[in-house]
Amino acid sequence: MRRQRSLPKTTRGPLTKPPPATLSRRRSATSRRPSVPTSRLPAAPRPEPVDDSALVAGISPARVERGFAFVDLCNFTRFTDDHGDREAVALLAEFRGVVRAVVASHGVRIAKWLGDGAMLVGVENEPLVEAVVHLQNVNATDGVLPLRAGIAAGPVILFEGDDYIGNAVNLAAHLCDLAEPGQLLAPESMLSDLMVNTGADSIGSLAIPGFTEHVDVVLLREADPEPWADA
Repeated sequence: MRRQRSLPKTTRGPLTKPPPATLSRRRSATSRRPSVPTSRLPAAPRPEPVDDSALVAGISPARVERGFAFVDLCNFTRFTDDHGDREAVALLAEFRGVVRAVVASHGVRIAKWLGDGAMLVGVENEPLVEAVVHLQNVNATDGVLPLRAGIAAGPVILFEGDDYIGNAVNLAAHLCDLAEPGQLLAPESMLSDLMVNTGADSIGSLAIPGFTEHVDVVLLREADPEPWADA
């Protein structure tokens, strides 16, 4: 019998993986990036402290008595469509100039412009009403578009020095929306004997959006001349 020749044993051992430490060193070497010292990084902005001492102390918000008027040019959008932007802007600039001049002569302040309208604020009701009636008369004579307005007065919250929150603001805005071109609407309760230059005609009790009870509304106008004025 022939003997099977055995193959010589190799001295080469099985393939082995490099030690974990070697791999970790290689990975760290390839993934390492230049680092930025933390001292050079910009500090995250700190939030401003909120002063809630007034709320903690239980101090009530400031309430003030003010009168408000919202005035609005009627049909301004249609005018813009018919005549173009250039004429519309010129008309609006002229209107704002008239508003500034008229209300300043009565000691009334423009709180904000509202596109083709404005919100007016007065400390006393009489000058505010007279300013709006005066503005209506000027616009009826020289204006291109009719004017409408809503006026109301009462206690409101004065917020951040120049913002007003309350029923009087809402009522004036809604009355302006309800007014027809050329009308100046106000609640009857706003009238006083001191308004010697202003006349009023009742138009009845109206349902106002956001108000649970109807409001007696009057149509403001310039007062009728005294009988002796023409004597």
